[in-house]
Amino acid sequence: MKDTRSIIRSRFLRDRHLYLMLLPVILFYLVFKYAPMIGEMIAFKDYRLGDGIFGSQWVGFKHFESLFGSIDFWRVLRNTLVLNVYSLVFGFPVPIVLALLLNEVRKEWYKRTVQNLLYLPHFISWVVLGGIFIAILSPSTGVVNAVLQHVFGMEPIYFMADSRWWPVAYTLSGIWREAGWGTILYLAAMASIDPQLYEAAKIDGASKLRQTWHITLPGIRSTVAILLVLRMGSMLDVGLEQTLILQNQSVLDVADVISTYVYRVGLQNMNYSYTTALGLFQSLISLILVVGVNRLTRAFGERGLW
Repeated sequence: MKDTRSIIRSRFLRDRHLYLMLLPVILFYLVFKYAPMIGEMIAFKDYRLGDGIFGSQWVGFKHFESLFGSIDFWRVLRNTLVLNVYSLVFGFPVPIVLALLLNEVRKEWYKRTVQNLLYLPHFISWVVLGGIFIAILSPSTGVVNAVLQHVFGMEPIYFMADSRWWPVAYTLSGIWREAGWGTILYLAAMASIDPQLYEAAKIDGASKLRQTWHITLPGIRSTVAILLVLRMGSMLDVGLEQTLILQNQSVLDVADVISTYVYRVGLQNMNYSYTTALGLFQSLISLILVVGVNRLTRAFGERGLW
């Protein structure tokens, strides 16, 4: 026992500077991540600002019963899941495809130029990017409708005011902004693949497609698995800023999601306990999804998050 303590003490003294560098990170998580979890008690109370968190009356699962009995809750839950499924199915593979294409570019100046152009939308605010996207899809002055009208002879389509087209427009706007940025991790994973594997494949007569299928994709499979697990953890989370900028009264039946519902009911209507219950439900489902997909990933032979 003494030997174990002495070993731990000696290692701590040896690496004390590393532990000191880790201290700000620990404090950040304690102050901004764990301490706010005390506020989850609001979900089980009739919270009043004057009484505070600890002085408000306990009501048990009253707000959860109201939540699950509300038609609006099931509507925003459906909309949130639909938008996230669209983003997962159509948006998740795009950075992988872009990374595969960029990995084959041999002209460094051209590769850097394309990468910069792909990364640029990520650094633009949704206020600006959303305005640009709405202008592009405008039925009167938009480029898309101009092409549809003059080339294909179609009538203008109100993309942002049509409940059928709005989820498509939302998904495409998200892909436009984040696809290029998402290629960074995949390109880093591809850079770690042994070049000798490609040389051996060339000697064996493998085409570029065969090299991609049998070398590149297996080489980044673990990275894809980890990012998929992380992505599944946000299946009940839709960005507030993007949704608020793109939505309007005509499409609220498909554009009203959990984040906008919490903003409207919780902050604007000051119904804090009800929306805290919703947030707690959202976090619980996200945790279940992360744990479940991580186990599934490990079952397929990948490392997973833990």
